[in-house]
Amino acid sequence: MEANTRSTGRLPAAFLTPGSSSFVDFLGAHAPDMLPGNRTLPAVKGAVELPHGTTIVAAAFAGGVVLAGDRRATMGNVIAQRDIEKVFPADEYSAVGIAGTAGLAVEMVRLFQLELEHYEKIEGATLSLEGKANRLSTMIRGNLGMALQGLAVVPLFAGYDTDREKGRIFSYDVTGGRSEEHGFAATGSGSVFARGSMKKLYKPDLTESQATTLVVQALYDAADDDSATGGPDLGRRIYPIVTVITDEGFRKLTEAESSEIVRAVHERRLELPDGPRAELL
Repeated sequence: MEANTRSTGRLPAAFLTPGSSSFVDFLGAHAPDMLPGNRTLPAVKGAVELPHGTTIVAAAFAGGVVLAGDRRATMGNVIAQRDIEKVFPADEYSAVGIAGTAGLAVEMVRLFQLELEHYEKIEGATLSLEGKANRLSTMIRGNLGMALQGLAVVPLFAGYDTDREKGRIFSYDVTGGRSEEHGFAATGSGSVFARGSMKKLYKPDLTESQATTLVVQALYDAADDDSATGGPDLGRRIYPIVTVITDEGFRKLTEAESSEIVRAVHERRLELPDGPRAELL
């Protein structure tokens, strides 16, 4: 009689057999219903009623890259949450910011974190930054069915490339199409305003301090014109999530550090409400 692995407390053979270094492939082979993109859904008519994350921005500087996001989630014209976190570490040298359907986006980030950790344990080495960007692209493509029903996830991925010794930024579309952005990037409902702000203020030789100020300025401008993007809330002490990735790894700015940048930008905007002026020539 075949032994019952459940009663003896043993793991199924599939968990002990060497296989793919991709956790997503493993899950697809042995528990495909656990993958977000494989779930069968009825026709979606009210996706606008689900919480959506909005604006994410990134900017490269001489020693790395900054990735930041506002704190607002919306359901149609209603503010669903004022202090949602949309920027997460993917691993030691990379991070991902989410825009789109909030619940699915957070689930995708957690699966992506597992994917990178699983690869490192199986292969004994980390993926290259380009390899990480490609893995995320595949996961977004797996969510295409839901995206076509209005449940899209469109992240922004950034990290420090230890081979090239510089920060890099990758953007995506709902089909998983990947593009490397040079200098700066934005995604989400306020991205067009944030990108316009950074286009006028960005310089290739920015310092880390200048880059963190730049992304806060961009989020300010996005919130100024996009109702779904939340600006810094000084009264509630809700500030943008700002992260920095360098050759020393991922670091999230503390509330005190974010507060200092926000208050400096706010004080300056009392004089120039539309933000700093770019030179004409």
